[in-house]
Amino acid sequence: MNLQDRSRIKVGTYLIAIISVFALFMNVTLPAQAETSLDTIYHVYMDEEYLGNVSSKAVVESEIDKLIEEEKQKYKEYQFGLTNDITYIEEDVFRSEPEDDATRKKIAAKAKIQAIATAIVVNNEAIVYLKNEEEANQVLEHLQQKYVTEDEWQDYQERQERKDLATELKADESAITNIKIKEDISFQEKAVDPKDILVEKDAVEFLQKGTLEEKQHEVQVGEALESIAEKYDLSAKDLMELNEGITADTVLQIGQKLQTLETKPLLHVLVEKELYQEESVPFEKEVIENDEMPKGETKTKQEGQNGKSGFLYNIVEENGSQTKKETKKETRIKEPVKEMIEKGTKVIPARGSGTFAWPTNGGYISSEMGQRWGSLHKGIDIARPDNRTIKAADNGVVESAGWDDGGYGNKVVIDHQNGFRTVYAHMDSISVSAGEKVEKGSPLGIMGSTGFATGVHLHFEVYKNGSLQNPLSYL
Repeated sequence: MNLQDRSRIKVGTYLIAIISVFALFMNVTLPAQAETSLDTIYHVYMDEEYLGNVSSKAVVESEIDKLIEEEKQKYKEYQFGLTNDITYIEEDVFRSEPEDDATRKKIAAKAKIQAIATAIVVNNEAIVYLKNEEEANQVLEHLQQKYVTEDEWQDYQERQERKDLATELKADESAITNIKIKEDISFQEKAVDPKDILVEKDAVEFLQKGTLEEKQHEVQVGEALESIAEKYDLSAKDLMELNEGITADTVLQIGQKLQTLETKPLLHVLVEKELYQEESVPFEKEVIENDEMPKGETKTKQEGQNGKSGFLYNIVEENGSQTKKETKKETRIKEPVKEMIEKGTKVIPARGSGTFAWPTNGGYISSEMGQRWGSLHKGIDIARPDNRTIKAADNGVVESAGWDDGGYGNKVVIDHQNGFRTVYAHMDSISVSAGEKVEKGSPLGIMGSTGFATGVHLHFEVYKNGSLQNPLSYL
């Protein structure tokens, strides 16, 4: 029935009433068979759609109660209500013929009976529905517990009850100072399909995992299809479906971009905690020059010792990942002891520096030190230089220069006056003599193949305080 029909009903009612009053006033007797009493009926509208008329509002209310009870039998744990708007227009009529049964059927067909739930709302959007506000609070509490240990949670709750969050921490101990949800949250009562209401466990998992969003992954060294898929909680098959042309046999390249899916939590739990750690404080080093000590020599005047400090850190974690760490307080437990080294600066002619230069002009190592042909090869062999000049590896005094009957051929030995001696063998010719002072890089003679040698090369040995050394440790 539209508004025009309703107006006609009302006008007709008013006309009947006026005629009745006029008849009484004129002392006119109406026919005995005329109906003189009025009945009240109710025109029913649901969401502005006309359904019919009923003899009483109770007819509508009882039908709605019946529909609600039917839903309660299916979902006993929920409260239900009608979500449609019901309006009535009252009318007094003669000889009423209410349409109770027909209207009931239309109500049953049109009524939307839904469960009354509590929605967790973020940014004016309902993100999950729970049975009631108590369960909604429990879901948020259980979500927060996901990111702390049971002991941490218990300790935090006890200190909150005491209203005392102060802690005395030992080394490597931590204590929570605050747990909260990052987003602004509110609760709203909503009418929803009962199938959309989650139990606590499922609601916590849903808020934690959230939604999936696309993300690009750049392949790193050592990564394979399976390890990348596992990182994003996907299967290798899922990853291949997301990337056309990628198969189980595809060899991934470093830097290659792959499409993946990453979970995006709907809520973020912030855990603020204090952490106490004791850490080593490195000692400083001080070098003191000593002009009475030969250049190249060093002597430890004072051994260095690391100190120790206690650091109280403020830490913030978001969904289990640390996002902030700052020092709140540092307490010095033990002061570090400075290391003091004396370094010689006195220049002594023909004394070596302790570091060796390459004794030829280029070339390569044709044989290293070690066992060879059943005996120890005491040095390294250098062959094919740019030219055949042999050079002193460091400053020193020529200890000997000449022929060696032990298979070395022409050989030069230099005493570097600092515990080191170097040997140069198989030389074709020698240009220095015993007792002569030489500088690093100065010529000693020409490379050759004298003595027991299979070709032109330099055999080079290093001794430290009389002990044979591997030249490669010093060159």
